[in-house]
Amino acid sequence: MTLPHQKFREIVFQLLYSFNLGNAEKQAMLELMMAQLKVAKKHVHAAQEKVEKIFLFQNQIDPLIASASTSYSFDRIQNVTKNILRIGVFELFFDDSEEKIPAKIVIAEAIRLSRKFSTPESASFVNALLDHLYQKSLGNDSSKELLQKQAAVLVDSEVENQEKIFNALKDKVERHQNES
Repeated sequence: MTLPHQKFREIVFQLLYSFNLGNAEKQAMLELMMAQLKVAKKHVHAAQEKVEKIFLFQNQIDPLIASASTSYSFDRIQNVTKNILRIGVFELFFDDSEEKIPAKIVIAEAIRLSRKFSTPESASFVNALLDHLYQKSLGNDSSKELLQKQAAVLVDSEVENQEKIFNALKDKVERHQNES
């Protein structure tokens, strides 16, 4: 049974994120993905192979992302977004598989992953960054302003989310103190 490209890409993302975040054990991740996502072993193995290829190029991928993200430092990019960007950059510039994925599909899929696993602001940032890198590779460098605008939106969103978390924690502490 064939696996839709979207689901395959989600498996790649989840494996990449897991390995990147905590050096997950391959066999444990294989079993987890098969059980949780109800996919065949061969599909998870294929996804693991793609993740390994991404890791091989990570020392080239990360500087590309960092070079495009001038308004928002690479270290500040959330791990979810960073790994989605790694997949997108890999597919745009380093993937040597027989089926070359068109740039528009790569970018659209990265946006979809961002919407599913992150935030709308992250999706806009991913779109702007990948489009900027792709346009730059074609000799067009007109998308830099949009990228800077999306980075600013991402920063504002991050501050807003931190304020929400802080206020929620503050309310819990106050309720707890009132109950005591």
